[in-house]
Formats: sequence, structure tokens, C-alpha cells
Amino acid sequence: MARIFDLFYRFLDLVLIVLLAGMAVMVFLNVVLRYGLNSGIPVSEELSRFFFVWLTFIGAVVAHRHHMHMGMETFVAALGRRGRMVMMGLSEVIILGCSWVLFLGTWKQLPINITMNAPVSGISMAWVYGTGMFTAGMIAAISATRLARLLSGRMTEAEIAAFAGERHLIDEPLTPDPRGGAK
Repeated sequence: MARIFDLFYRFLDLVLIVLLAGMAVMVFLNVVLRYGLNSGIPVSEELSRFFFVWLTFIGAVVAHRHHMHMGMETFVAALGRRGRMVMMGLSEVIILGCSWVLFLGTWKQLPINITMNAPVSGISMAWVYGTGMFTAGMIAAISATRLARLLSGRMTEAEIAAFAGERHLIDEPLTPDPRGGAK
């Protein structure tokens, strides 16, 4: 199961690479066409904006998985193991709440966004704003898994150290082994 999750996150990494490369190529091409030939490709402007939205929201999922979001690491690093675990649990509960708000808000906006199309490409705006549901769902799944592992006592030292911003001090991998230890 851990292998499937690793493959899924590698796929997300590839999606991020494609989105960033596509965005860079479209913007560069449009700049060259505007200054060189006094023209441009209108759909590339719109798609590069959409790519940026997708890049941001999918990147948030990947960053959350690797404990790369901004945190209060100085405070948490000063705590002992038990304090870190309490703060991690509290953090994951807050993240679950925020994910629920994002998911619910996106869900309520979905009927409006389905009926609207982008002006140039004609893509349904649900594809653009719907990334909020994907992001909220994935971040909630990651946080729920971490919270379950924390409450069941299966949290590894590497995961606790990563939460405290000390990932470089631990040699264990961050991906947990389904059998209870580190992979």
C-alpha cells in the first residue's frame, strides 16, 4: 500500500513538472510573439493562469505530505517528544477543520462554476476551481492518517522530527511502513 502512495505522489510530482514547464513555455512564447511579431496566443494566457492555480493547489498537497508548510518550528523544536506529539495532534485537527471548510466552500461553489466557461478556451470553470476539492480531500486524508498514526502510537521518530523541523537530524525515511516501522 505504501508503494501505491509513493507512486501516486511521484505522479503528482510529474504533474507539477508538466504544469510548470507548460506555464513557462506558454508565457515565454507569448512574450516572444508580442515583442517580435506584435501578436500573441490568447489561449496561452488563460491556460498559463489555470496552470498556475493547479500548480499551487497540487503543490500544497505535496508540501503537506513532506511537512514543508510554514510552521512554528522554533517553538515545537524546544518541546520534548510528548509536547511535540500534542502539538502535532492539535495541528492535524486544525488542518482537518480548515480542509473541511475549503472542501465545503468549493462544493457549494461547484454548481455555479460548472455553468461558467472560460472566455477564451471554453473550459468549464469547475476544472479550475474544483482543484480546491482535490486539495482539501488529499490534505484531509494525509492529516487524518497522521492523526490516526499519532493516536495509535505508530508515529516514527522521523515523522515527529520532521514536524519539528529537524528532518535533517534523523536518518529514518519519512514514509511509514504499513507494518508499523519506517520503510
